[in-house]
Amino acid sequence: MSIVVTGATGHLGRHVVEQLLEKVPAERITAVVRTPQKAAGLAARGVRIAVADYNDPETFGGLFSAGDKVLLISGNEFDKGRVRQHRTVIEAARAAGAALLAYTSAPGSLSAALADDHRGTEEALLASGVPYVLLRNGWYHENYTENLAPVLEHGAVVAAAGEGRVSSASRADYAAAAVAVLTGEGHENRTYELGGDEAWSFAEYAAELSRQTGREITYNAVTPEALTGILAGAGLPEPLAAVLAGVDACIEKGELVVSTGDLSRLIGRPTTPISQAVTAALKG
Repeated sequence: MSIVVTGATGHLGRHVVEQLLEKVPAERITAVVRTPQKAAGLAARGVRIAVADYNDPETFGGLFSAGDKVLLISGNEFDKGRVRQHRTVIEAARAAGAALLAYTSAPGSLSAALADDHRGTEEALLASGVPYVLLRNGWYHENYTENLAPVLEHGAVVAAAGEGRVSSASRADYAAAAVAVLTGEGHENRTYELGGDEAWSFAEYAAELSRQTGREITYNAVTPEALTGILAGAGLPEPLAAVLAGVDACIEKGELVVSTGDLSRLIGRPTTPISQAVTAALKG
């Protein structure tokens, strides 16, 4: 029986595999990747590398074995039919008799277009009959802290979220939750609403940036339409820019406040505060 992680060299997948290596022997871990060269370091540590592509169902034939626990990390190719891609993995896991398939979804409260593919995947997973875990991940700190250059350049955090709040956590926190499910017992057919312990507003985020940089960083609240234009002007495809602006509109409605405490309970510690993520980003 293996623990199989798809998207294993991606932002979240790398954290998951690294944390699995702290808990289980490397030979019990299978990292599914599209580009094996990116996984050379994992292979050198004894992790089994499997090459497969969500867009090519044949590459998943025979990849799973009976009793495997699988983590399906959602794809990021928004224009290629993510539900179809995810069904490829779900069907392969079902055919092999996988013991569990955990899926990184989105908060149940999120109504943005970004959540549509997640809901479709959840429906496909539940219909498959494979024992499942829905890891409904909230927003990542890194969605903001990895792109501080324009914020620092212009002295402003720009968002279309009004006074809305975000229960974000670090990628490492969400990875730890996935590892707890993949290495623990009693999680079958459970749904976890995951988010950080402390929700923050964009005004508070700007204030934290000001405190840590010693510079005045303001919060510039704009409309979703204006944000779409700003993001498109910065080079994002307009459909994706509109989707991200739509998420901000949902934040204003409170849809990314997660108050279940599921994340800190699963990982057995408090979640990483946004201030710590800011510190790490400024050092990096």
